[in-house]
Amino acid sequence: MNWESEGFILSKRKFRENAIILEVFTTDFGKVSGIVYGGTSRKVKNYLQLINKIYVNYTFKTENRIGYFKTELIEAISPKYFNNKNKILCLNSIVSILKILLPENQKLNNIYISLDKFLKNLNNENWFVNYLNWELNLISNLGFGFDSNKLNKNPDKKNFNIEIDNIEYKIPAFLLSKSYSKVTFHEISEGLIFCRRLMENKFFIPNNIKFPQSRRMFENKFYIAN
Repeated sequence: MNWESEGFILSKRKFRENAIILEVFTTDFGKVSGIVYGGTSRKVKNYLQLINKIYVNYTFKTENRIGYFKTELIEAISPKYFNNKNKILCLNSIVSILKILLPENQKLNNIYISLDKFLKNLNNENWFVNYLNWELNLISNLGFGFDSNKLNKNPDKKNFNIEIDNIEYKIPAFLLSKSYSKVTFHEISEGLIFCRRLMENKFFIPNNIKFPQSRRMFENKFYIAN
């Protein structure tokens, strides 16, 4: 049995001498792992970089055994930002979160579209605001969200104290008002802290999973900049 799709590379690890195991977030089949024979060759490994967009042909004999990928490059995304440390931290944060949070073999069209849109707009001036909205979208689509319509959106307040599942959080007001014209690094930091705490309490802590260090490093960049 086999299928074809496009997707973003989330992880890779060596498998035997000349092969790797690739994990890809595909548009049609969700997060899927497969063996790439010849994946350590110079020709192939140069484009099998994290978050690069690739075309995959997946072949498998049985559903309970890992299959095999044939790959082609669609777009080299990560090399565009090798000289931009903050954006590389951002991309590392994305793949580390998706690798842990996404279920296996489940089509997640809204999450895929949201990621594709974010990556296409990564050169925008307010890309860090876009990232924060991407995280909120991810949290909502995974069922970890909250109903912002029940909150009092007072524009004079910088932050709101809200309670979700008997846990109190502080959320920046701009995330509720959707006003992004004068967002400060401090507000971005507060937003990232809110999203991290929500993900930790909803998923990571209950499942005894360590929160990704790459995501913490990205958050710390904005904290230090305050």
